[in-house]
Amino acid sequence: MPLPLAPAGVSAQDAARAYRTADGTTAGTTADGGGDFGGMLQRALKGAVQGGEQAEAMAENAVAGQGNLTEVVQAVSRAELTLQTATAIRDRVVQAYQDIMRMPM
Repeated sequence: MPLPLAPAGVSAQDAARAYRTADGTTAGTTADGGGDFGGMLQRALKGAVQGGEQAEAMAENAVAGQGNLTEVVQAVSRAELTLQTATAIRDRVVQAYQDIMRMPM
């Protein structure tokens, strides 16, 4: 069965990992279960949290007089961008859910 076309910005490999086959398994799933869509979301969420924690730690070091101000600004900017991206994804998921709920049955 051919895979559907991936949306813009999604690699073919990521689309294959998220694609569910007819028997309910996920294409591209690894032995530890890290290749499925849920695993991908978990890794992305962990990365976002770690980025925020790193920015917070660097800011604390800067307040204590240690660390480089440029690195602190860069870390905070990365954390802010990650938060904005996560918020945009959440908004799209909620919008998709609402659209599905409005479909006539």
